[in-house]
Amino acid sequence: MTQDQQTLLLVGAGAFTVYYFFKKWKMGGNKVKIKEMLQNGAKVIDVRSRGEFSTGHFSGAINIPLDELPGKVSTIGKKDEPVIVYCASGMRSSSAQRVLQSAGFTNVENGINHMNLQSLR
Repeated sequence: MTQDQQTLLLVGAGAFTVYYFFKKWKMGGNKVKIKEMLQNGAKVIDVRSRGEFSTGHFSGAINIPLDELPGKVSTIGKKDEPVIVYCASGMRSSSAQRVLQSAGFTNVENGINHMNLQSLR
């Protein structure tokens, strides 16, 4: 392995490590808030596709696929009520969180995925 390849490998491993710990830290920071939101009856929105939703979802979640969310914002409810969005990995739910916040929702959290939410019940 050349010096350049070793350097590239180390940089890649370092970047992955930083990303991994950032995700863990970020999720750890809002677990308490999400648990509280669930206990207080937050609306839970699964932004995965209908097919993904049909294979299993968080109990009580409604399915609004991410690509349909901008057109259905008005059906979600009051903008100050708690909303938790989730998908399979946290990527689409992160986008959904931004969509809702841009629409004026003030209490939106990214629950990452339904297994994470189940662990908080």
